[in-house]
Formats: sequence, structure tokens, C-alpha cells
Amino acid sequence: MPENSPTSAAPGESGLYNRIGVLRAERGVSRQDLADAVGVNYQTIGFLERGDYGPSLKLAFQIAEYFGLPVEAIFSTQPFRPLSEQVYGSGQSPEKGKS
Repeated sequence: MPENSPTSAAPGESGLYNRIGVLRAERGVSRQDLADAVGVNYQTIGFLERGDYGPSLKLAFQIAEYFGLPVEAIFSTQPFRPLSEQVYGSGQSPEKGKS
């Protein structure tokens, strides 16, 4: 299994990988902002991001709704593939192989 990738948190004790940190960073949302929006303590968001805590089903859906994404786009039992791999298929930059 690969080391922690920048696109997902390690599964930690929860057994779940997630993209909460990445989503927060790309949207400029603080832990406190997200915590306030879903009704938890900001430390809970940190525990979730590190994989030290598995969210309840309700909390997972609230986080997904906040980001406007399906739950499976944020949480997974398998490591997430890097976005470049998902978009380009091979993990290579789009410039490689062009003539």
C-alpha cells in the first residue's frame, strides 16, 4: 500500500480514507468553518482528516452535502487514486507522449 498521498488521508484507526483536507484546502475552508457548518467541534474535523475517527453516516452525508459531492467522492475504504491518474489515466503528465 502506498505511503500517505497528498490526495487522501491514511485510513488510521477508522479504516477510512478521505479527501476532507484536500477539499478544504482547494475551497479555502477552515476546519472551524466546516465544523460549524456540520455541527461538530473543529477538532473532530482534524480527527476525521487524519483517519483517527470514522464519521457517523449522518455526519458523512452532512460533509458530502456541504461540499456538494457524493459521499463516495470524499470517503473510501480504498486509497484514492491521484486526480492526475483519474483524469489522464496513467499518472503521467498530459505533456508526455505528445509530439
